[in-house]
Amino acid sequence: MDESGDQALQRAISTILQSDPLIKLLEQVRLGRMKPTDAGLRVVTESWLGVYEKTLGSADLTRSGFRRIDPTPRLAVLIDIGVLAADHPGVVSLKASYDRVMARASTE
Repeated sequence: MDESGDQALQRAISTILQSDPLIKLLEQVRLGRMKPTDAGLRVVTESWLGVYEKTLGSADLTRSGFRRIDPTPRLAVLIDIGVLAADHPGVVSLKASYDRVMARASTE
C-alpha cells in the first residue's frame, strides 16, 4: 500500500474508532453495570453503525485496506453480547455496504 493508501486507511480507522461502542461501553455490559438493551448504549451503537457505513462508502481503499476495517468481527461481538441482533437493519445494511465496497475495490 502506498503512502496515500496508508493515510486513507488511517483516516478510516480513526473515524470508526471515534464512535466505537466496543472500546467505551461493552466492558460496562460485561461487568453488569449496563444492560445490553440500555438506551444510551443503543444510541451509541446506532450512531457507530451509521459512521461505519458512511466511512466505508467514502474510503478510497484497496481490498487489502477494506479487509483491515471489516466490520464482521466487531458486529459479532455486539451480537454475541446481545447489544444487536443479527437481523438488525443496521447490521444487515453495514454488511451489505461492506460487500459492495469489496466487490468494487481494486486488488492492490
